[in-house]
Parts: sequence; C-alpha cells; structure tokens
Amino acid sequence: MNANCCSILPPHMLDHISTKGDPKLREIAIGTLFATTALRKQRSILSAGVHRPVAPGQLRRTIYDAEQRNDVPGRLVRSEGGRKTADEAASEAYDYSGDTYVFYQEILRRNSVDGNGLRLDSTVHYREDPGEPFLNAFWNGEQMIYGDGDGTVFGLFTKSLDVVAHELTHGVTQYEAGLEYHQQSGALNESMSDVFGSIVKQWKLGQRVSQADWLIGKELLLIKDAALRSMKAPGTAYDDPQIGKDPQPDRMSKYQALPDTRRGDWGGVHINSGIPNRAFYLACVNLGADYSWEKAGRVWYAALTTRLTANATFLDAAKATISAASEIFDASAANAVRAAWEEVEVA
Repeated sequence: MNANCCSILPPHMLDHISTKGDPKLREIAIGTLFATTALRKQRSILSAGVHRPVAPGQLRRTIYDAEQRNDVPGRLVRSEGGRKTADEAASEAYDYSGDTYVFYQEILRRNSVDGNGLRLDSTVHYREDPGEPFLNAFWNGEQMIYGDGDGTVFGLFTKSLDVVAHELTHGVTQYEAGLEYHQQSGALNESMSDVFGSIVKQWKLGQRVSQADWLIGKELLLIKDAALRSMKAPGTAYDDPQIGKDPQPDRMSKYQALPDTRRGDWGGVHINSGIPNRAFYLACVNLGADYSWEKAGRVWYAALTTRLTANATFLDAAKATISAASEIFDASAANAVRAAWEEVEVA
C-alpha cells in the first residue's frame, strides 16, 4: 500500500473546496481529486519500474513541460547545465530540486533520492483535463509532477522549496523504510517529508531553529497568513472559508481515528502527521543545536534509513529516534528526544 497517493495537498482540503469553496473552484478541486487517483495508479506501476541512475555525486536534472496536458514527462525544456528558460515553473523546479539534491549530498551524504544517483526529472504545467488546472504536486515513483494552481487560492506548485523537498523525500522513504501509506505508518511517511522539506528550506536560508517559521507550503497559497501545515503548532496553519480549518492534532489525545479511504485521508496520513511533526520541532528545541540539520535532522534520517520498517507506528518512531540519538550523540541527546515524544503523548 506504499504506492498510494503522495501529493502535497491533503484530500480533506480538496474535498472542502469541492463542496464549500468558491463555485468557480469546485469543479477544479473535483478534477484534481480524480487526477490524483489516476496518478496514484500510475505510481503503483512506476515504483517497481526501471530507474535512471547517474554517476555517484553527479547532479542531473531534466525539466519537462506537459503544456497543460496530462503528458508525462512531456516536452524537454531544460537539462542539467542548460540555459535558464523564461518559464518560472521550470526554473523553480530546476533550482529547488537542485537545492534538495545538494542538501542530501552535502549534509547527509546521500547520492540523490535513491542513494544511487537517480536522475531528478520534473514535469511542470501538468493538467489531467485541458480545461481544468491541477491543484497539486506529486511524486509518482520516478519523477515530480507539478500543477499550476488556480491563481486564486493556489499559485504555482513549484513555488515552495519545502514542497519540492517534501515530495522528493517521499522518494527517499520509498527506497528506505518504505512506510506504508495508511494509518500511523502513512502519517510517519508524510511527517518525514515535512521534516526534511522544512530542514531543506531552513538550510537554504541559513535559518536557526528559533528563526524558522516551521510552516509548510506557505509560498504556494495565495490566501493571507495561510500555509498547508505548521510543524511548530499543528492545527493553526490555516482557517479560511475557501479551504476550511487546519484539522491537525498536536498530541495523541487528539489523534483522529479515520477510515482507511480517500475521504478518511487513508487513516489520517496528512492529518495525524501533525503529532510526529511537532515531536520533531520539540526535539530540535530540546537538543539545543542552532540548526535543525545538525542534530535532530541526523537523528531522524538515521531512524528513516536504518531503524524504521514499513508498518512502523508513532511509538516505533519514538523508539527509533531515541535509539539513534543515543548512538549518534549521547544519553543526554536521547533524553532530549524522549522528552519531545513525551510532550506529544507518544513515548
């Protein structure tokens, strides 16, 4: 089941728009829900397909233009080292996938998404239906796909570095723990992508833990003071008639037991991820490092790549990160991580 949807917009947000949002956006939201389902089926096939490694340590990006159709990959518009185009989405996809690659290479010593030099392909200007904008960004098992948004609620889905890094990290999880995309393991899958999406943005901006806004996807939303998620304060990222109110819990006593269906967000993978997200933020604070990637990021990466298994629960994640903190650093670090999980009522 790990081949399920790994898109940045949660289904509950699209459901709200499709039933209670601006009438002009309702059909667009419905179209995106159907398109995401189709892409999910495609991902199920591609996840087991042939991949395109390059030489170790060699960044290789290719950017394609779907030209407002559902052609994937589409028309090649830029290759590694090629001349910059006037296309904003193509340039953002190129730059931000490069930033993500460099972070994993320089900070975590990982050679691309698969650890073996996978070429980073991206398709921009994707539309499932030529008449309807696509409101999502998606990792399909081999490459990134970006919609253009509607220009009212959502801008270009290439706009946020943390969104690009979030989706590419789904690829890392695919090759490592393979966290099943439902219930708590699925929420951990989403959380890992938020964790490293946020870290990559903070790293690129040189932000300390205390300086970061800990918001995911703020740049792609055209609604004032709104983001997709808040890692620091889950449940506070947005509250607007057009997209609803952020439903994320920040502790286990608020955990939402939801059905394992699309309308239930596959057991709340985008909703309950707020709990491990806040645990990571608290671990960053407790560990006392200036930057999130110095200690907490290394601990979470070790857990993802060496300790977690496909059906891991939140408690498994707590044990894995506590163990990794002890091994990489010391008992004091392990206690700092344990305290973070205790605060969200897991450990």
